[in-house]
Amino acid sequence: PSADYLDNGNNKMAIQQADKLLKKHKDLHCAKVLKAIGLQRTGKQDEAYALAQEVAALEPTDDNSLQALTILYREMHRPELVTKLYEAAVKKVPNSEEYHSHLFMAYARVGEYKKMQQAGMALYKIVPKNPYYFWSVMSLIMQSISAQDENLSKTMFLPLAERMVEKMVKEDKIEAEAEVELYYMILERLGKYKEALDVVRGKLGEKLTSELQSRENKCMAMYKKLRRWPECNALARRLLLKNSDDWQFYITYFDSVFQLIDESWTPPAEEEHSLEGEVHCSIEQAVNFIEERITEESRSSRPLRGPYLAKLELIRRLRHRGCNDEHKLGDPEELMFQYFKKFGDKPCCFTDLKVFVDLLPPSQYTKFIGQLLDVIPLAAAADNEVALPGDIKALQQHLCVVQLSRLLGIYHAMEKKQKLAVVRELMLRYRHGLEFGKSCLKTELQFSDYYCLLAVHLLLDLWLEGEEAAVWQCLTLLEEGLSHSPSNAQFKLLLMRIYCRLGAFEPVSELYSSLDAKHIQHDTIGYLLTRYAGSLGHYAAASQSCNFALRFFHSNQKDTSEYIIQAYKYGAFEKIPEFIAFRNRLNSSLHFAQVRTERMLLDLLLEANISTSLEESIKSMSLSPEEDDIPWKDLRDNRDLTVLFSWDPKDRDISEEHRKLSLEEETLWLRIRSLTLRLVSGLPTLGHTIQPKNSEKTAENGVSSKIDTIRALLQQLEAAVDSGKKFLEQKVQYPVLGPPPTRMAGFFSNGSCQCQTSLFYLVSDIYELDTNGLEDSAEIQERIGNSLKSLVERLTDLFNKCKGDLIEVRDGTLKTHPNLLENLVFFVETISIALWVSSYCDSVLRPFKSNLQKKKKKKKESSVAMPPVFTHFLDYVTELQTLTSNVIDHIKGLEIILTALKLEELSLKDTLLLQEEKKFTKTVQGKVQSSYHHSVQEIGELLKKRLDTIKKLKI
Repeated sequence: PSADYLDNGNNKMAIQQADKLLKKHKDLHCAKVLKAIGLQRTGKQDEAYALAQEVAALEPTDDNSLQALTILYREMHRPELVTKLYEAAVKKVPNSEEYHSHLFMAYARVGEYKKMQQAGMALYKIVPKNPYYFWSVMSLIMQSISAQDENLSKTMFLPLAERMVEKMVKEDKIEAEAEVELYYMILERLGKYKEALDVVRGKLGEKLTSELQSRENKCMAMYKKLRRWPECNALARRLLLKNSDDWQFYITYFDSVFQLIDESWTPPAEEEHSLEGEVHCSIEQAVNFIEERITEESRSSRPLRGPYLAKLELIRRLRHRGCNDEHKLGDPEELMFQYFKKFGDKPCCFTDLKVFVDLLPPSQYTKFIGQLLDVIPLAAAADNEVALPGDIKALQQHLCVVQLSRLLGIYHAMEKKQKLAVVRELMLRYRHGLEFGKSCLKTELQFSDYYCLLAVHLLLDLWLEGEEAAVWQCLTLLEEGLSHSPSNAQFKLLLMRIYCRLGAFEPVSELYSSLDAKHIQHDTIGYLLTRYAGSLGHYAAASQSCNFALRFFHSNQKDTSEYIIQAYKYGAFEKIPEFIAFRNRLNSSLHFAQVRTERMLLDLLLEANISTSLEESIKSMSLSPEEDDIPWKDLRDNRDLTVLFSWDPKDRDISEEHRKLSLEEETLWLRIRSLTLRLVSGLPTLGHTIQPKNSEKTAENGVSSKIDTIRALLQQLEAAVDSGKKFLEQKVQYPVLGPPPTRMAGFFSNGSCQCQTSLFYLVSDIYELDTNGLEDSAEIQERIGNSLKSLVERLTDLFNKCKGDLIEVRDGTLKTHPNLLENLVFFVETISIALWVSSYCDSVLRPFKSNLQKKKKKKKESSVAMPPVFTHFLDYVTELQTLTSNVIDHIKGLEIILTALKLEELSLKDTLLLQEEKKFTKTVQGKVQSSYHHSVQEIGELLKKRLDTIKKLKI
C-alpha cells in the first residue's frame, strides 16, 4: 500500500503505512526505502538519506529494495550511489544477468566508461549475447572520445575496439545492423576510410537497411574523405537518375564535376569509368544532364522543383568561375520567371528563389517584379481600387512577389509617403485574405498573415528613420494580426522585441509562455526574455524567466543519461557520441552561464540583508569568490539570431560579422557580471576575526589570502571594464531584428560602473584599517573619508540620470524612455552593493568603537578624541538614507504621473487609423502604461526594503 500512496503523490500516508509495516517487521528493507522516498519528497532530505544508507549498508539483493533505492537516489541526484548498490549486489549474486546489466547502466549514468567496458565483458561471459559484447566495444570508443590525449585514443582505445570487432567478423558472429554501424564508426575515427568503404560495399554492408540510402550515403562520405571524385560523381549521377528531386546529390554532383575539371581528369579508355559506373567530367555533360532531368520532369505525374533549381545553381557556379558557358542554359531572369509560373502558388517559391536573386542585375529588378505581377490573376472591383486575388493560389503568388520586392530593396528605396501607401495596401490585402481562412482552426495560420508582417517591417523602417508614431502602429497591426491568428509565432516574437525596445516587459512574459517554447528552445530563443526581464525592473517575472531556463539546463544532465541508456539498449551506437556532444554543448552554453549569473545576482538583490543575511544567501548558493564555473574557452553561442523572419536585402540583414560582435559583447558583459557576483560573494569571507591585530596568526587563518583574492578579482574587473569600453568605441549597430545589444553601454554611461568599482576598492581600504588598527592610520582614514564622499556624489549623479518622465506625450504621439527605467534598475543594484559594503564597514568599526568606550571608562576621561573615520562613516550613512528617501519620493511621483496619464484622450493624429485599429491602439498603449507602472512599483518596493536596512547601520 505504501508504494500505491507514493504513486498517487500522497507522501504523508505512504510514510504512515511504511511505519505500520516496520512496527510488525522491523527489518523489512523495502518498507524502509519506501519511507525514505516519502521523506525525500516531503523535503526531509537528511532523514531520507540516513534511512537509505542504513539499508544500503546491509547490501540488499532483493529486487524491490534495489529498484526502490535506485528511484530514491535518482531523485536525490546521486546516481553515483546506485553504482555502489549494484556493485555489492553483483558480488553476492555473481551470475545474475539482470544485476550485471543494471550495474552497466548505472555506470553509463555517471559516465564511467572504463568500468562499463569491464561490466560489458563480465555480462558477455555469463550470457554470451552479441549486444553485451558490443556494449563493451562502444565503451572503448567512449573512452577514446573522452580521452584528453588524442594520441592515446588513436593508439590504444580505438585499435583495441577494432581488434574486438574483427574477432567477431572472423568468427562470422556479426548479427545486427548496429554492429556493422559500430565497425564503420571505429574505422572512420581511425581514419581508415578505405577499409570503412570496403565494409560498407562488402557483405556486411548488406545489413545496413534501416535508413533510406544508408549504404549510399556512407559510401559517398568515404569517397569524399578519400577525394575519389570519379566515384562521387558517378554515385550522385546514379542516385539523381533514381530521384531527380534530391538536392544534396545535385550539390555533390556539381562539386565533383568541377573537381574533375580542375584536375583535368579523363576517363580510362578500356575499363569502367569508376567503381560506381559512368562519370561526367565536363561542363557540356553537366549541362546536358540537367537538361535531361528537366525534360524528364515535364513527363512526371507531379511537378518536381529539383531540376529547375539545379539549372540556376549551375549558372551560379559557372558565373562564379567566370565561365561563359552559362548562356547555354538560358537567361536566369527568364528561368526564374518560368519557375514562378510553375511554383509561384507554393509558399516555398520565395525561399527557393531567394538564393538566386543575385543572378539578376539590379537595373532589372523593377522590370522583373512587373513581369511577375502581370501573370497573377487579380481582379479589381472598380478602376481606382486595388486589384485583389480571387483564390488562395493567386494570393500565394502575389505574396511571393511582395516578399521578393522587399528582398530586392524596392520598398527600402521609397519615400515616406509611398511607404505609408504600401502599408495601407498590404493591410487591405491582409484583411481581404482573411476571407479565405474563415474555416481555419485556431492553431492554423491565416493565409494572408505575411502581408501584415511585411506591413510592420515597413513601419519599422519608418520608425528607425525617426517617425515616432510608426512604432505604435506596428504594435497595433501585430496585435490585430494575433487576434485573427492566435498561433502565429512570428507575430508574438516581433511583438516581444518591440515591447522590449519600448521598455515594457509585462506583455512579453505572457507572449513567451503562449509560444510554449519546448526543450532546446529555452536555450535558442530564451535570450529574448532573459535579456530584458531584470533590466526593466520586473523582478518577479525575471526570477520566473530564469527558472524556466535553468530548469531545462539542469534536467538536461539527467535526461541525457537516460537517452544514452536507451541508445545502448536498442543498439543505436552512433547516437551516443551525439548525445554526449549535445550535453556538452548545453553545459557550455553562453545563455546558461548568463542566466546562472543573473539569477544569483537577482536573488541577492531581492533577499540579501532583507529576508536573510548576505552570508546565508551566498552560502545557500554555494558561491565562493575563488571559484569560476564558467567555461570561458568553450562558451557556445546557441542563440537563434534568425528566429524573426526578415525579407531584408543582404546588406541590411544580419551578417556573420554581427554574430561575431554580438558574441564578443555578450561574453564581455558576462565577464563583468560574473566578476561582480564573485566580488560580492567575497564580502562575508572577510568577516571580522577577533584576534590581536598584530599577532602572527592573521596570515595563517586564511583571511589575508581572502583579501588577496578580492584584490585579484578587482584587477580582473578593471581589465574587463577596459575591454568593454574598447568594444563600445566601435559603435556597433545591429539590424533591428538582429541580436539585442547588452546592458553594457548603459552600465558605463550612467556611472554605475564607476560606483561599483570604487565600492570594491573601499572594501580593500577598510580591510587595511581593520588590520592596522586606529592608531597611526590617519592616512587610511582620510582615504576612506574621501572615498565615502565621492561615492555619495557619484550615487547622486546616477540618480540625476534617472530623472525625467518615463512616458511623455509629444504632438499627440507617445514616447517612452526605457533608458531612464534601465538607469533606475542599475541605481537599485548599485545602492544594494553599497549597503552590503557598508555593513562590512559597520562590522569593522563597531568593535573599534566599543573598545574606545571601554578605554574612556577606564581613564574616566570625558574627552577621548574620536577618530575621524567614525564621523565620515556616520555622515555617509545619513546621506545614503536621505538619497534613498529622495529616490523613493521620485518613484512615488512617477507612479502618480503614470496613473494620471489618460491615454484615451490622445487624439492619434494619424487619420489613417481605421475604427478597428483604434481599439487595438488602446490595448497596446494600455499594456505599455501598465507595464511601466508595475516596473516602477516593484523598484519602489525593493528600495523601501533597502531603506530599512540603511536605518540599521548606526555604529
